[in-house]
Amino acid sequence: MSTANGSSDLGGIGRHVLPIPNEKYTGTVLYDAKDPDARYAPLRPLRPPAGAPNVLIVLLDDVGFGASSTFGGPIATPTAQRLADDGLKYTRFHTTALCSPTRAALLTGRNHHTVGMGSITEMATAAPGYTSVRPDTCAPLADVLRLNGYATAHVGKCHEVPIWETSPVGPFDRWPSPGNGFEYFYGFVGGETDQWYPTLHEGTTRVEPWGTPEEGYHLTEDLADKAIAWVRQQTALTPDKPFFLYFAPGATHAPHHVPKEWADRYRGRFDDGWDVLRERTFARQKKLGVVPADAELTRRHDVIPAWEDMDELLLPVLRRQMENYAGFLEHTDHQVGRVVDAIEQVGALDDTLVFYVIGDNGASAEGTLQGTSNELISLNGMADIETPEFLVGQLDKLGGPESSPHYAVGWAHAMDTPYQWAKQVASHWGGTRNGTVVRWPNGFDARGEIREQFHHVVDVAPTVLAAARIPAPTTVNGIRQDPIEGIDMTYSFDDAVAPERHVTQYFEMFGNRGIYHRGWSAVTKHRTPWQILGGTGIAFDDDVWELYDGTTDWTQARDLSTEHPDRLHELQRLFLIEATRHNVLPLDDRTFERVLPGISGKPSLVPGNRQVLLPGMEALLEMHIVNWRNRSWALTAQVGVPDGGAHGVILNLGGHAGGWSFYFREGRPTFCYNLFGLERSYIRATEPVPTGTHQVRSEFAYDGGGLGKGGTVTLFVDGAAVGSGRIERTEPIGFGYEYTDVGRDSLSTVTPEYPRGDNAFTGRIDWVQIDAGEDDHDHLVDPADVVRVAMYRQ
Repeated sequence: MSTANGSSDLGGIGRHVLPIPNEKYTGTVLYDAKDPDARYAPLRPLRPPAGAPNVLIVLLDDVGFGASSTFGGPIATPTAQRLADDGLKYTRFHTTALCSPTRAALLTGRNHHTVGMGSITEMATAAPGYTSVRPDTCAPLADVLRLNGYATAHVGKCHEVPIWETSPVGPFDRWPSPGNGFEYFYGFVGGETDQWYPTLHEGTTRVEPWGTPEEGYHLTEDLADKAIAWVRQQTALTPDKPFFLYFAPGATHAPHHVPKEWADRYRGRFDDGWDVLRERTFARQKKLGVVPADAELTRRHDVIPAWEDMDELLLPVLRRQMENYAGFLEHTDHQVGRVVDAIEQVGALDDTLVFYVIGDNGASAEGTLQGTSNELISLNGMADIETPEFLVGQLDKLGGPESSPHYAVGWAHAMDTPYQWAKQVASHWGGTRNGTVVRWPNGFDARGEIREQFHHVVDVAPTVLAAARIPAPTTVNGIRQDPIEGIDMTYSFDDAVAPERHVTQYFEMFGNRGIYHRGWSAVTKHRTPWQILGGTGIAFDDDVWELYDGTTDWTQARDLSTEHPDRLHELQRLFLIEATRHNVLPLDDRTFERVLPGISGKPSLVPGNRQVLLPGMEALLEMHIVNWRNRSWALTAQVGVPDGGAHGVILNLGGHAGGWSFYFREGRPTFCYNLFGLERSYIRATEPVPTGTHQVRSEFAYDGGGLGKGGTVTLFVDGAAVGSGRIERTEPIGFGYEYTDVGRDSLSTVTPEYPRGDNAFTGRIDWVQIDAGEDDHDHLVDPADVVRVAMYRQ
């Protein structure tokens, strides 16, 4: 936007209404531009108020308070420490306990239920606090900054797009760019991605990684490269224009992928186990002053096994899990450092307000009690598949491209030292307290100090606006805005003893809930993170509440509920008031049920039981395909086989960590089912398909009797059976975030029977039809029906 009054002072035009209206010319209109009186104020690009800083927000993923060396943890984070030495450590900074909700709160300055993000996007429901649809009355920070003259970019993870809006057809209103106010986006849309073979977008366009792991590719390094390139270009072309860079790598969310040499840096460092690690971390935390000298180390709950009780056969695996994770976090901090160095090299670092939030929630305890070589196993509730003997056999692959690992619950608990519990458990600080570093040399004088005021991720947006001297808008795009719910933190920048201003904050996730008010907290843990399928069976009214006095008990170690029942009841009522105000009710502890559109009330991108895919369709995710899970289904394709036979992929879902593929090998139709990379079942036609146009079909007859059961696959060519075989178990929930393209597999291939990057179908594909839950006894599809389905979608 260019205006006649585009300078930072706006010539009297306010910034409460966005976009800022252009001023109309009201002077004399002359006939000839050459007339000496035909003078007009020059056009000037819109800029923020004078003195507005650049802004860098770094948000790591699944890092507990006790992981980073900056906050006493065992893992070296020199970048975080460097920033803290020249800035501030906030030791009572909090998140929401889960990914999408924290990101939505950070980017809007409102509580997560207020903006409809009561859980991750995959678990959206029709209830107002859980829709995953950000209301237009809550404009995101990036849009407010952009409309005030900032350059804006988001590099990394975005887990805030409603799942039915994530396909190549959009809509893109809630994508980072253009909908969320970022002018540039490079990264992935979803909860996680493979660090070696990621699913990437630039803007709204699917892009491929520049290389393979063998060629040196790793996602976090790629993201840093893109962020650096954007900063350099931005500062070179518009040096007078402040920038907002939101750098949110998917690390250290599972899968824990890192180059082996980074993991090897920690070899032998965790041999004594997680219980000893907690004690050592706690001692360092006291020495650093990030917890008080009189703080108590919270006890390990009985459901978390002691290190000494673990199977001795597993110990080498468990140790390597932690070494691998530690290397992953240090590697991530190093990439953040490269971005910080780039900002410094262009001379902009001292005038950049940096928020380095070390984790969007506590450490993840979603990897089961023994950890996993493939996180999809635990996410699908099938951890019984991995025996200790199997895990030992996978040890050399852990962290590399052939694995998708997650560490054991005991390590997650240690990474949340000194607090109770972990990610998802919003009731306790282990799920929500994340060390945060703030640096801005041109904005405050304090250096290397600690701040103990209570703060929450909703406080970031109002702090940025205050630093930029930009008011929270009253109207954006003609829509009246809801008030920002966070608290400006700048009061604490130069005053370590300033009374805290964020005095009340509710917490809730999957029924785990709590309330903080003026030092006290009342909390109740409702369910456990590693219980994936189903609820706990406990009624909300039967939950046991605890009470803690944070003025004398920093870590929530001493439950005072029996000593102060009146205060507990007062805080319980306050929780209900806050929950009502922010759309938390009704409480919802369901998991698998919320994934299903028919139960949850969310839209389904592909309604019904039939879907037609056509050549050229690509960048589809599993959620963009008709629901075929835990039921019988069939896939039919009309193909043209060239002289000499066909080979290559017709359609696949998933990748090396789990999935299925229907393809031609040596001219024969083949169906492969990859169960978590543990075993692959192959069903092949007995003979090659001759030259010409044919229908090839794979039918899966589900055994029934619950989730994740097996079934029989039968292959057909032109309606005649040509092969059959058994699949004994299937994945009940999901294969993850691998791309699906009609006519080829991604780099993360389902089966090694065809090569990465060179597996496109060599013949012609006319169409592919998926039928779920139906039985076609003719084993043929009428092409006329295919056209009707493709046009109107039944």
